[in-house]
Amino acid sequence: MVRKVVSAMEVAKLANVSQSTVSRVFTPGASVSEKTRKKVLKVAEELDYQPNALARGLITRKTNMVGLAMKDIQNPFYHEVLGIFTKRLRAQGYSVLFVYTENEEIQQEEINHFLEYNVEAVIVTDALLSSKVVAKLQDYDIPVTLFNRHDKNLLCNSVSCDNISAANEIAAYIYEKGHRDIVFITGRINTSTSQDRQKGFTDFFKNKGIDITILEGDYTYEKAFNLTKNMLETGHRPEAIFGANDITALGALDALKEKNISVPDETIVIGFDDIKMSSWPNYALSTWVQPIEQMVDETIHLLMSDSNHNQYQTVKLKGHFIHRKTTK
Repeated sequence: MVRKVVSAMEVAKLANVSQSTVSRVFTPGASVSEKTRKKVLKVAEELDYQPNALARGLITRKTNMVGLAMKDIQNPFYHEVLGIFTKRLRAQGYSVLFVYTENEEIQQEEINHFLEYNVEAVIVTDALLSSKVVAKLQDYDIPVTLFNRHDKNLLCNSVSCDNISAANEIAAYIYEKGHRDIVFITGRINTSTSQDRQKGFTDFFKNKGIDITILEGDYTYEKAFNLTKNMLETGHRPEAIFGANDITALGALDALKEKNISVPDETIVIGFDDIKMSSWPNYALSTWVQPIEQMVDETIHLLMSDSNHNQYQTVKLKGHFIHRKTTK
């Protein structure tokens, strides 16, 4: 038996209100009197009415939908980020339209998904974004916020950890422990996060007159494991390794274990992000904790703000270092 789909118009007719009033009743935060709300909900229950978000959006011009673009879905950090965004936005009556991009840069056809569903805002995490795409979204009055990265060439808001300051503090910690043979494994070199972490880390040692070894990683476990293993096989056993993210640090840590190098007695290892795996007993990785929930809240605040879209903000939040078993 095919279930009859009840329209908002039918509810409006029986409740003796306008169709837009029905839509407002089912839109979180919309203005409607309590008496009218109860009347509409009573009729909706009698008719077994289920609101259609897309149809409601056509009437109210408000879809309560936010687009989120992400590339590295295999990175546990972004998996956690997606979950927090979904929970926070749902609590405010918004749904998330998730777009996974396989390319380094978001393509026009992927942006078209956001336009087709008339999203009210777009959040971009680790995928690259061109100024042309940003302008296209802004032509449709869709604000864009970059999460966990920034780009001074793009006219949009950004929210991230203060990566330069954080990496500088990690470098100071390593220096104070007396380590001088130091390795930094980068993330993807075209990302602001990796660039800032490298700058904060290397600038500290440059000021101390110390040369450190830089290995070009890509934020993946496999690359970091192989880079570290190959380095160890050449006879280079550093006193400290800093990975541009936790996955990188965990790859380096396992390579050290495979070569029977004692951590932290012979080599200390530090990551960045504090993903859940980092606290697992087998790893107990010392790392920099990104204030993810605060970053998500700040991003949503910027997206929902009624401020002038031509005044873009670059927000950088602090975070803190957490000491576990991979440092002394």
